[in-house]
Amino acid sequence: MKFGLQVPSFSYPGGTPDIAPTLERIVRTADEVGFDSIWVMDHFFQIRAVGRAEEPMLEGWTALGFIAALTRRAQIGLMVGGVHYRNPGLWVKAATTLDVLTGGRAWLGIGAGWNQQESEGLGFPFPRLGVRFEMLEETLQIAHQMFEGERGSEGRHEGRHYRATRLLNSPQSISRPRVPIMIGGGGEQKTLRLVAQYGDACNVGWGNPESVAHKLSVLQRHCQEVGRPYDEIERTTLVGGVRPSRAGGDRTQTPEQLIDHFGELGDAGAQHILFSVGDAWRTDQLELIGSTVIPALRDA
Repeated sequence: MKFGLQVPSFSYPGGTPDIAPTLERIVRTADEVGFDSIWVMDHFFQIRAVGRAEEPMLEGWTALGFIAALTRRAQIGLMVGGVHYRNPGLWVKAATTLDVLTGGRAWLGIGAGWNQQESEGLGFPFPRLGVRFEMLEETLQIAHQMFEGERGSEGRHEGRHYRATRLLNSPQSISRPRVPIMIGGGGEQKTLRLVAQYGDACNVGWGNPESVAHKLSVLQRHCQEVGRPYDEIERTTLVGGVRPSRAGGDRTQTPEQLIDHFGELGDAGAQHILFSVGDAWRTDQLELIGSTVIPALRDA
C-alpha cells in the first residue's frame, strides 16, 4: 500500500506570515518520514467540509511549486483540479513543468469541479455539470495527445469547447508515457467511464470500505467494456480528519486503529490511501504515522 498526505488547510498558528514556514515544516516532515505523495486542493475559497470560506486558501499549482522545492522523494499533485479553472493546454504545461522540475514526481489530478460559490465569486465561468464533463473529456483527449512522443502531437483538436492547432509539449514530461492522470470522483456513469478510457488513477469511496469496493467494481466493468486492463489503474481513496495519538481518546485514533481502518480500505481494493491530518502543523502526528502506520501496511 501507498500513503499520501492531503493538506487542505492553511489556518496555522501565527496567521499569514507563518503559512510558508509552517507548510515547509509539514511537507518536509511528510517527505522524510515516508509518505509516498503530498497533495493540495484546487480551491480558491476554503471549502465547507474544512472551514469557513474566508479562511486562508492558497492557489494549488503555485503551492505545489513551493512544495516541489522542499521535497525530494514524495510525488505531488492537486487533489483534484477543477477543469473549468484552466485551459487544457495550461493543465498539461503546468503538470509537465512540475514533472520536469521534480525529476518525474508530478501528478495531473483533475475532475469536473463543483464549487459554484468560489467560481462565481471570482468570476470563473461555471457551466452546468454536463458541460463540465464534456470539457473534462476534451481536456483528457488533449492531454493524451500532448504527452505523445518526444514533443507532443502535430495534430489538431477541434472540439465543442476547445480548438487547438498544434499540441506541442516541449520539454516533454520525464514521467512516461505521461504524467499520471488522476481523475477524481465516483460518478458511475461518466466519471468512472472517463477513468477507464483516459485515467491512470481514480479516487473513490472517500474512506468508506463498502463504497470503495462498489465503485471499484463499477470501474472494473467500464474497463472491460472499453478493453482497458483494470490493473493499469491505481486505485486511491481519500480519508479526512485523521488525528493520531499513541493513547487514543478525545477524538483521536491510535496507530492500531488507523492500521485496521486503512487495512480495511486495502481489502476493499484501495492501493493508495490519501488522508488529511487535523492540525498537521503538529508534525509529531506525521512522525507517529511514519514510524507506526506506514511500516505496518507498506507491504500489505
